[in-house]
Amino acid sequence: MSDTLKLASWNINSVRFRIGIVKQLLQDEQPDILCLQETKVEDGLFPAAAFRALGYEHVLLHGQRMHHGVAIVSKLPLIEEERRDWQANGEARHLGVRLPNGIRLENVYVPAGGDVPDRALNPKFGQKLDFLQRMTAWSANLRVPTIMVGDFNIAPLECDVWSHKQLLDVVSHTPIEVETLGRLQASHAWVDLGRRFVPAPERCFTWWSYRAKDWAASDRGRRLDHVWASPDLAPFAVAHRVLEPCRSWLKPSDHVPLVTEFRF
Repeated sequence: MSDTLKLASWNINSVRFRIGIVKQLLQDEQPDILCLQETKVEDGLFPAAAFRALGYEHVLLHGQRMHHGVAIVSKLPLIEEERRDWQANGEARHLGVRLPNGIRLENVYVPAGGDVPDRALNPKFGQKLDFLQRMTAWSANLRVPTIMVGDFNIAPLECDVWSHKQLLDVVSHTPIEVETLGRLQASHAWVDLGRRFVPAPERCFTWWSYRAKDWAASDRGRRLDHVWASPDLAPFAVAHRVLEPCRSWLKPSDHVPLVTEFRF
């Protein structure tokens, strides 16, 4: 492995439907590794040939039919695959690997949590909180330098949403979700690389709803997608970008890719 690593992460919202823009991203950015969330395809139907044709020989999958799913495609060898069931119901939401230099890479798709921020009224919200609690127990015992990426489905800071006041009762920005994610972050002293390179309160969104007629004009975004690093790895991060123009590509995802570069 070279002494640099260029890592991309993207909730693609159906990899087969949007394979054209995925290929465009890979051709434009040439990352060493791409982590995908919400692939929405079982492993046997994943378009691996399209990635291998672009030089991504290593394709690891944790998918299921129509829903959820994560994948890692890489130009570098990937070893020690791991698939954790933090949802405790078999949903495909995690894929972890070890890179040739010993660093762990964890690709996570946290449940959205439904529409009502009340465990008693909405079981999906409780599942989301439980998912994060299981992640926290795992994170507290981490002893290996790790990069964790994915769609966490939580915008933790006031400046991570278009209106803190209006979204306080909206799933993804409620106080209990923010507090729960904060405990996860504290459990390993994770460094939020997004806000290291785009310091608060600067505008930084990664998701815009399909419901908006003109997403850019209304700009009602949220920062739901994240790249975190172990505290001993974070100093090696040299760049982090949110590729907002991808939201206007043909047949776009409602999320945009993140690209983070490391120099070891």
